Amino acid sequence: MKTSIQLGKIIGIPVRLHISFLLILPLFAYAFATINAPSGEWMQSHTFGLMNTPLGFGSVEDLLIRYTSGTLVTLTLFSCVLLHELGHSYVAKKYGIVIKSITLIIFGGIASMEEIPPDPKIESKMAIAGPSVSLTIGLSFYFIYRLLEFVALDVMSIFVGMLAFYNVLLCGFNLLPAFPMDGGRLLRSWLAKRMSYIDATHKAAWVGKTFALMMGIFGLFYGGFWFILIAFFIYIGASEEEKATEVTVTLRGVKVRDIMTTDVQAVKPDMLVSELVDLMFKEKHMGYPVVDDNVIGIVTFHDIRQIPPEKRDTMRVEDVMAHDIISVGPDEDAITALKLLSKHDIGRLIVMEDGIMVGIVSRTDLVRSLELLGQMRL
Repeated sequence: MKTSIQLGKIIGIPVRLHISFLLILPLFAYAFATINAPSGEWMQSHTFGLMNTPLGFGSVEDLLIRYTSGTLVTLTLFSCVLLHELGHSYVAKKYGIVIKSITLIIFGGIASMEEIPPDPKIESKMAIAGPSVSLTIGLSFYFIYRLLEFVALDVMSIFVGMLAFYNVLLCGFNLLPAFPMDGGRLLRSWLAKRMSYIDATHKAAWVGKTFALMMGIFGLFYGGFWFILIAFFIYIGASEEEKATEVTVTLRGVKVRDIMTTDVQAVKPDMLVSELVDLMFKEKHMGYPVVDDNVIGIVTFHDIRQIPPEKRDTMRVEDVMAHDIISVGPDEDAITALKLLSKHDIGRLIVMEDGIMVGIVSRTDLVRSLELLGQMRL
């Protein structure tokens, strides 16, 4: 099942809408339509000028206008989130880093990078770009809001004031040192100048998880459901980012030929499925290339377990094998092989060089390499 819908492309980057956004849209629209308080009252502070802007359309008497405005400001705010992510992406592309996609999710957006920035200075520039865009948008709307103060406080001024406040709030929230938010990435880039990238990631992730736990406890006793939900997403995000970074950095510089299995046992397309089952139990391998002069397919345990036992003596490998051969070159990076395995949800890749099979690389090969390289790093 697809969890996101592609809306189009901006500066060559696919923009997607996660299903969680569709679930949260009515809640945001309802909240914005019913809140009737200035941000100064909500924050209980007047030390910052933006705290005098409205938080919602609760003061508007016409229900249709109120809820329509709540929906429109929600859509506009998420458009501002998209601009926030495009700020990250623009800087990334400037330094030659490929952005695979931008996905709008329940609490903002995610710009998915092809690789980790090789230089902490680049990561810090990328991290600050998003909040800078949000702050610029927020201050621009605030300036317009102040101009509208000379007229009656109507729906338009409420609309502009809300966008001013929530964009500045988005900037400030993202700058909190809670990895994997922008502030956490700034913290990691600062730490990476003083220690290894993996150690910097571990420390930044620890700060992010600690922040999430504190936010969750606060939400449990004082802040309510939203704080708990945000804390959950921060904790999960920090954990996943930590794991992904450790894998990527550990495999950096490792080639497919360094980890592939060269002694590859292949099977013939006319082999009976029952014979293949016996071979799998004997050799303890769950997948085999199918060769008839050249590689014509690959067959795995997943393919044959769907065949009833009574038919395995009559069906042949060519009847059940996968014809789409997903391969990788021996001189490609090991992380490229890992991405292909994950993208296609398969267990092994055939390694091809000049049209000839020279090996096979599996998830097991990658896991063993990660364990070995991780121990060597220690």
